Parts: sequence; C-alpha cells; structure tokens
Amino acid sequence: MISINKVDQLYGGTQILWGLNLEIVPGSITCIMGRNGVGKTTLLKAIMGLLPIKSGEITMEGETLNKQSAEKRAYSGIGYVPQGRDIFPMLTVEENLRIGLPVRGKRTKDSPKDIPEKIFELFPVLKDMLHRRGGDLSGGQQQQLAIGRALVLEPKVLILDEPNEGIQPNIVKQIGDVILKLNAEEGLTVILVEQKLGFARRVGKEFRLMEKGRIVAADKMENLNDSLIKQYLAV
Repeated sequence: MISINKVDQLYGGTQILWGLNLEIVPGSITCIMGRNGVGKTTLLKAIMGLLPIKSGEITMEGETLNKQSAEKRAYSGIGYVPQGRDIFPMLTVEENLRIGLPVRGKRTKDSPKDIPEKIFELFPVLKDMLHRRGGDLSGGQQQQLAIGRALVLEPKVLILDEPNEGIQPNIVKQIGDVILKLNAEEGLTVILVEQKLGFARRVGKEFRLMEKGRIVAADKMENLNDSLIKQYLAV
C-alpha cells in the first residue's frame, strides 16, 4: 500500500533519514519504534508531505506522492494524527470534526452534511462535548478528538505519532481498542509511532525498529525479543 524507497531527508541542514526503505502492506498495523531522535516523527511527516525529501520515492497504491502537498495526500486517503494532537483550541469539538468533511467529499464522492455517527460510537465523549471548545478538553479528550478528526476522512491509512503521550491509562486502552476494531472490521491500515512497549505489543501486528535514520530490524510483533529491545529500545 505504502512503499518508501531509498528516502533521504534533511532538516535544517542535518540529514535525518538515510536511504530508508519501508513497505506497509494493506491491513497491517505497523509500529515504528526506536529511541528518541532516530527519525521516527520525521519519517511520518515525510509520508504525510509535511517535510520534503531530498531523494528517493514514496508511493501509495503505486502512485508517487513525492511532489504532492499534505492536503493532496489526505485526498488520497491518509489520515494523520500528529504528536501533540494539533487540534484547533478555539474551535468547538463539532467544528474541529467538520474540518474533514470537505476532504471526505472529494475522496468518496459522498459529501455528508453531518459528522459520521461512527465517530461518536467510537468516542462517545465527543458527542457529549460537541459544543465545547477544543482547548477546554483534557489531554485524553483532545487525543480522541484528533483521532476522530482524522477518521472523518474515511482514510485508507491512519498514521498516529505517539497517540498515548501524556494520556491517562483508561484512554490509552480505549485508543487501542479503537485501532484494533477498525483494523479488524474495516481493514484499516495503521502506521503507529509508539514508545510504550506494552501498547505496541498489544496493538501492533508488525514492528520496524529505527536507528540513525534507517530501518534496522523488521518482523512480526511476536518476534520482538529481549535482545532487540536491549539493542534498539532500552535507554
């Protein structure tokens, strides 16, 4: 579904990604893991078009994304939940969610006037707080809003950058349940950067370990052993 071939990326004159190769197959839940500073967030931003790449190729379903804007990539079916959530704090929950409706209309030829009810089934708190400003929500509620906003697009691929950072345990469990449900019932492909090993093992089907801007290990999640954890994840 998404193929990344020999991608180099520079940020502020410093090279972050070095000839990176990555294959994301349809229906997978792939956890990108590694210590701080190895390029995980840069990789996600490069996929989403928020950072330009110096060389290499990023494709989705055979279509080259290199020169497409982030907006155009959303039209292609990529939903993105950035680290820190980036909701609009002065807009209401409803207004934040409605932002994705025009993109969905262009993608699916379906222009719903209302937010899909599925979003409220997955995150009931959003319906209860529909008219509250995003900035007034707790961190966990804001994360649910950020994920809900991405799902309004009806994406083929959902990219999440550390969705559990600073979130209370009950919301962490709910986010995991939502990811597993959407993957199992709708075949949603998920790319997840995650530092919490327990969550990654519960949710992920596959892992990709990064070090110094490269993928250095790749396998099924059940094969993430203590040796790999010590070598690439332990602080």
